[in-house]
Amino acid sequence: MNNIIIIYAIFPSLVFIHLLIKWLSESKQQKLPPSPPKLPVLGNLHQLGLYPHRSLCSLAQRYGPLMLLQFGSRPTLIVSSPDAASEIMKTHDIIFSNRPRMSITDRLLYEGKDVSTAPYGEYWRQMKSICVVHLLSNKRVRSFGAEREEEVAMFIEKIRESCSLSLPVNLSEMLATLTNDVTCRVAFGKKYSAGSEGGREFQGLLGELMRLLGAFNVGDFIPWLAWVNRINGFDARVEKVAKEFDKFLDTIVEQHICSLKRESNGDGRVPGEDHKNNLVDVLLAIQKDNSDRGRICFLGLSVSLEREGDKIEINLNSIFPL
Repeated sequence: MNNIIIIYAIFPSLVFIHLLIKWLSESKQQKLPPSPPKLPVLGNLHQLGLYPHRSLCSLAQRYGPLMLLQFGSRPTLIVSSPDAASEIMKTHDIIFSNRPRMSITDRLLYEGKDVSTAPYGEYWRQMKSICVVHLLSNKRVRSFGAEREEEVAMFIEKIRESCSLSLPVNLSEMLATLTNDVTCRVAFGKKYSAGSEGGREFQGLLGELMRLLGAFNVGDFIPWLAWVNRINGFDARVEKVAKEFDKFLDTIVEQHICSLKRESNGDGRVPGEDHKNNLVDVLLAIQKDNSDRGRICFLGLSVSLEREGDKIEINLNSIFPL
């Protein structure tokens, strides 16, 4: 019994000493940018505080425009001058083009299949070409000018009504709603604001999604502590949101397939939808014209098709960041 107690007492100390020696040896062997003092295991995580942008600004003023921070096991280069940023974003843009892999974004953004998170390479270039030619061309952007003008007019009218009644106006909330409404009309063909059908569920789901994407996931920075997320329920929240958003987007695809069938039969679109090709319709049309088995992703919107003879199975799985 005493031996077991001694082992449990010595083991954490040995782990700590090992990590400390490794940290000291690595810091001496490499020529790295200036870095503030860091703690074993945590690195500089403790220095971010409640307002990371302010903390980073303060540290940059002390250590210079190029500064290396250690966030757990992840070394992070902090760039805070225009000249250094130009070197990274223009001169060496390919080297710095990839986003770091995070477990949350892998789960919610389908392991980097999304064009905004995919690593630089042939797949990303093909997705960029599809986006530029079919989704972001001047003609396509101008085609939704009426929707944007209509939503902005409604936005201004709401402000005018609030002012006439001497009511306070929450511009942050109203601007977020405006952005969501415009994006949903362009992407899905209908709005999902709080007062619309399914809007309350969508807004709640979107809010939880944004909270998870912005949350601190200890396993991404200190991998051997990833088990904490299973205990505190964080992993369960991620799985729940991923499944609910899959279900939501699957429903959207089914609705658009039905609308396209009705339109081809001369019955018109489903009531409540905009009568022009939106982003989902464009992706479905592109995939239909593509004879290869493939996957198309755009800003978190992905359409997967599997061709089995004349049968086409369509599954929309991803998220649309607003």
